Amino acid sequence: MPSVPVAPSETLRCLSGRLIVSCQPVSAGALDRADFVLALAQAVVGAGAAGLRIEGVDRVAAVCRAVPVPVIGIVKIDLAETAVRITPRLSDIDDLAGAGAHIIAFDATDRPRPASVRDMITRVHGHAALAMADVSTLAEGKAAAAAGADIVASTLSGYVDAAEPPVGPDLELVRALAAAGLTVIAEGNVRTPAQAAAALRLGAHAVVVGSAITRPEHVTRWFLDEIAGQT
Repeated sequence: MPSVPVAPSETLRCLSGRLIVSCQPVSAGALDRADFVLALAQAVVGAGAAGLRIEGVDRVAAVCRAVPVPVIGIVKIDLAETAVRITPRLSDIDDLAGAGAHIIAFDATDRPRPASVRDMITRVHGHAALAMADVSTLAEGKAAAAAGADIVASTLSGYVDAAEPPVGPDLELVRALAAAGLTVIAEGNVRTPAQAAAALRLGAHAVVVGSAITRPEHVTRWFLDEIAGQT
């Protein structure tokens, strides 16, 4: 297994001011294969990415065996009893930790859930991993940090009770979370290098970019929509 930081403080230090790439292909798309995710992870790390966000226990395990950078692990699953779908259960945390995830991210929005945010954080820490709370508001970020979250991320801004998904990053939320003294990772709809740099200037500890790097279906659509607007 490649050598990676094991102390939580060292993991955070390695990510400071750096780019994390989310290697999550479009679900059921042509590139939604474990071998592609692994190759993509290796490619972006080779280009200089400081960390990765990977979905799925088996894929997390494969990537952790192959790359020498911190991995944020998540599970996405739809449950009948809750709208929370990013790492919703305590058992998901156990599985991700067993796969080698250095950071475990989970939905920390203010919605009914199988386990409380505090219990999720306690379980993550029990595995000596960092707890990353994906939030949609400043209040949720503060609550997660008060419960012990090591990192708060702007991942879910615009996705809770929204009629349409957002088309850009919530830089104001990033700024507000950082101003509150929280360790913030900017994530969600960061589409350009300029937006990533802006998030860091506003106080983000690190920035996650996904679709703009790892989902060619989305990038192709952005170009097609812009071209169509010129005719």
